[in-house]
Amino acid sequence: MKRLKIVFGFFAFTVLLFAAVYAEEIEVVFSGQTHGMLYPCDCPIRQDGGLSRRATLIKQLRKKNPQLLLVDCGNFTAGGQLDEYTQNTALDMARSEVNYKALELMRYDAVAVGPDEFNFGREFFLKHAKKANPVYLSANLGSYQVLPYLLKDCQGVKVALIGLTGQAASQKSEGLAVSQPDLLGKLVERLRSEGAQIVLLLSTQGEKEDLSLLSKIKGIDVVFIGYNPQGKEALDKVDAVCLVRPAWQGRKLGKLTLKVKEGKIIDSKVEEFFLADTLSDDPQIKSILPACFSDLNCKRQGLTGSCRNPGRFNASCSFTQPQEINLSVITAGDCVTCDTQNFVEILKKRFPGLKVKLLDYPGLPAQKLIDDLGIEVLPAYIFPKSIDQENNFFQVKNDLRLVNGFYVFKAAASGVSYFLQQKATPGKFDLFFSIFDKNAQLLLVTLKEFNPDLHFLTSAKAGGFAAQNGAPEVEEYLRAVCVQKYYPQKFWDYLICRAKNIQSSYWDDCASFDEAVKIKDCARSQEGLGLLKENISLNEQLEIASGPSYLLGNQEIFSSRGVPAQELREILKKKRIRPQKP
Repeated sequence: MKRLKIVFGFFAFTVLLFAAVYAEEIEVVFSGQTHGMLYPCDCPIRQDGGLSRRATLIKQLRKKNPQLLLVDCGNFTAGGQLDEYTQNTALDMARSEVNYKALELMRYDAVAVGPDEFNFGREFFLKHAKKANPVYLSANLGSYQVLPYLLKDCQGVKVALIGLTGQAASQKSEGLAVSQPDLLGKLVERLRSEGAQIVLLLSTQGEKEDLSLLSKIKGIDVVFIGYNPQGKEALDKVDAVCLVRPAWQGRKLGKLTLKVKEGKIIDSKVEEFFLADTLSDDPQIKSILPACFSDLNCKRQGLTGSCRNPGRFNASCSFTQPQEINLSVITAGDCVTCDTQNFVEILKKRFPGLKVKLLDYPGLPAQKLIDDLGIEVLPAYIFPKSIDQENNFFQVKNDLRLVNGFYVFKAAASGVSYFLQQKATPGKFDLFFSIFDKNAQLLLVTLKEFNPDLHFLTSAKAGGFAAQNGAPEVEEYLRAVCVQKYYPQKFWDYLICRAKNIQSSYWDDCASFDEAVKIKDCARSQEGLGLLKENISLNEQLEIASGPSYLLGNQEIFSSRGVPAQELREILKKKRIRPQKP
């Protein structure tokens, strides 16, 4: 008997130990800001997205985890300023009707109510919101047909889902009250007191407003941002709060996985799944989709498509051989990074009959077009005026300028690799970057031996400067230009030191006491302002606002994602920019 007690005691201890270390996993599959997108996008490279592919993937994910939560972060209705495929009220409403039905068939647990849900007025939205499935959420919308929150039991964890409607909805909700978001504080407190362990907010008010809200209200664990046109990373954190961003137009489906232990999130990650053509169409969703709403939905390799009876159940696509369209492309012969192939392939998808003529600069035919059309940057992409008779011209017309009977692509649309107006300076190397970039330290370490001229990504404004990260970033640059003037031999080491821990306010750890005093005096004076203005003069001249960007020989420019060290070295070698002796 004594031995049995010992064994039982050990077993009980093991169970308690296991319970203490065990964490539950909650999966939240999410979409958002789809703006009535029904079909794969008319994208030049990857035609991702579409309701029927989304439904197929959801079924696959549910098969692996039947207890997952499925949510939409709002702004799913067609029409409005952010709907790239808007046509007219009748067709946009029909597209929205299909989208509402699809949300029901895919069995969404909860859907946030965004301003776009009122694109066709109050009654259009409310007739759908009164349905039991899915649940439409908004804690600040004055309608009994919309719930403020939803409580769900996930793997034994009590999860609260709260909806929040952006204030822009009040302009088109036809008297339906949209109150200020401050009321969320008391709601979160009440839900917590009633046992909610995890609080998820589906917000459609915009990221800036969401961050402001989080500074005032505590107790929210995750914010799904239903209005995020900037295309930022899918997952960020502000203190302990997860910021989750759905993919634009439903081109990807996201899955947030939360590890929860004792009612607290101990880990989080987001996976994004491209809705590619490898996913089959879901039969149930396909049955409610018309064949097309516009010519853009009719695609076949090498052919031009037309939509007949758009938006109706007897809609159909017809295809014809495309007309030949001429495109002249000018590029610089000595440009190492000029890549015209990718952009030409994009245009071929828009215009299947495209015939391309390549012209090298310098050369007489290229020079004549450059002079006649006032071209200042390369590569240049030039259409004859007859392109405006093509069906797909409207897709590119805002990216073109009409000059002397030709359409020339604007540099902002086609990209810039070569500045014709800049005087060639062989061996010169300029780097434009933000010290707040997550790869700034690696970038500086990689390029230090080449000693490029550094230009900080900030811009002059009345009375000072502006930068993406606000005053802290501007202050960093003011100190940096002062270090460069008074302690040039320590300039690179100072920047690398700061980039290593840029969020720290202890910048003076990267300088001696006497140096710090001098740097501070300079940075706070008109001298610092003048030095920074001089530092960014080339940015403004070339209109460079993002980075890292690299200017070689004062003419050739390119950018990179991250720090492709080996590729950078190869490019610099080809341009005969070599490491400098210490």
